[in-house]
Amino acid sequence: MVDDRPEEGRVEAALAHHEPETTASWLEPIYRENAAVVLQTAYRVTGSPEDAEDVLQTVFIRLARRSDPPDFSAGPRAYLRRAATNAALDIVQSRRVRSGVALEDAGGHAERDSAPAPDRLHLSRELHDHLRRALTKLSQRSAEIFVLRYFEELNNSEIADQLGTTPGSVAVTLHRARTRLKDEMTPFLGGLQ
Repeated sequence: MVDDRPEEGRVEAALAHHEPETTASWLEPIYRENAAVVLQTAYRVTGSPEDAEDVLQTVFIRLARRSDPPDFSAGPRAYLRRAATNAALDIVQSRRVRSGVALEDAGGHAERDSAPAPDRLHLSRELHDHLRRALTKLSQRSAEIFVLRYFEELNNSEIADQLGTTPGSVAVTLHRARTRLKDEMTPFLGGLQ
């Protein structure tokens, strides 16, 4: 849902409807310091400013409904980045389910062209859209790890710290996710490696 107020105004208005006095004391500074991170993360996953704003609202409304702050032991930014990733993946997944178009049926093949032209920019957007849809076919955990690594540019150790696992486990998950995504993307890429 999009309206004319800037994202801070919409979130603050939404928080006001659910905000007991104690929530404001811990949530407001977290929002002010991290809203941009949530928006950026959500935008990288969804590719849509409107969806990114919806994710921002969703994440902070969920926090506002809590009586106590969540476990921020890895830091609020890490927690919010994960929350934004998961909420954004939910939006992409629901969009894929609503459209009912299988990735294989979407058609189109990428052609290698060195000239930056409008059709190449369009192809790039299509490629990103196909990647987002392919991500929804991964498990939530695999998609989250892939997004944190390749969209948020965290290294395996940072991801492991955030998720409470080992860098080796992250590496294995990433390898499997890349293999699955390669299989999903091959029809779109026309067999190009």
